Amino acid sequence: MNWITNFVRPKIKSLLGGKQPETPDNLWHKCPACQAMIFHRDLTAAAYVCPECQHHLRMPARARLEMLLDEGSIDDIAMPEVPLDPLKFRDSKKYVDRLKDARAKVGRQDCLIAAQGKIEGLLTTVAVQDFAFMGGSLGMATGEGIVTAMQRAVKDRTPFVMITASGGARMQEGILSLMQMPRTTIAVQMLKDAGLPYIVLHTDPTTGGVTASYAMLGDVHIAEPGSLIGLSGPRVIENTIRAKLPEGFQRAEYLLDHGMIDVVCHRKDLKTTLGRLLRLLTKAPAAVQRAEPEAANDVEALPMLQAAQSVPPSQPGVILQDQA
Repeated sequence: MNWITNFVRPKIKSLLGGKQPETPDNLWHKCPACQAMIFHRDLTAAAYVCPECQHHLRMPARARLEMLLDEGSIDDIAMPEVPLDPLKFRDSKKYVDRLKDARAKVGRQDCLIAAQGKIEGLLTTVAVQDFAFMGGSLGMATGEGIVTAMQRAVKDRTPFVMITASGGARMQEGILSLMQMPRTTIAVQMLKDAGLPYIVLHTDPTTGGVTASYAMLGDVHIAEPGSLIGLSGPRVIENTIRAKLPEGFQRAEYLLDHGMIDVVCHRKDLKTTLGRLLRLLTKAPAAVQRAEPEAANDVEALPMLQAAQSVPPSQPGVILQDQA
């Protein structure tokens, strides 16, 4: 028996007024890039961007919606129900148990949320994948949600913004997961047939079957700095080809240099960039100019995007970020 743990500490606690509340273990977050410790309120206020090195940490889906859509304009789109576990899949754990744990952790039924709202006054439909829910994997619920949100955009004649964050198809749903790739591709084509802009924002990471389908079909592709974007991860590729990959391979800046995306944009500039781009593509009236003198220089890339669908793959893009 440890008399300090079992007797002294409980006795002291009782003298101080009984059981003391425990300090939450998520008050501080460590930046994966510079290892700086960031207080949770400071991290939230900075839109989950490290104030020390500007590394973009993964951001909750709901926080993304609230950041991009004008206050008071968010109208959530109900996600359709799908069969829970049609394949009765089990590896080291039952799929239904994994879903139960993920739902309890994140507080929603699956990784996708969608809503309509205004981006700087322009009504837009936005869908967001949350990597915190089973790695943002593409399953039946996600695919059905994307199709439903895109149908809503076609019905209401709004642009569509897709914010991706995923490790790929959900293996526990097998071929039913892979079927979501052509289904979402058809839904994207519905937007294009209706003449509606489709913009993809790639966040870290965007990989696997998501990259092989709707994530690479946008009229304009925007990425956050340092985002991993590709089909297979760099470690898988290196182990397959037995060769060292170039520095920064599959990161947003590398893809920008090689013509796979159009813009790399700092998170603080995303709303302004999307607002101007959406107005450009829909020929909507310009928004009221901001008072900040630097606002006019936030989106130097937009003249290049006037013919977004005709930009040749080899044409270089522009990095949009704080120049300070």
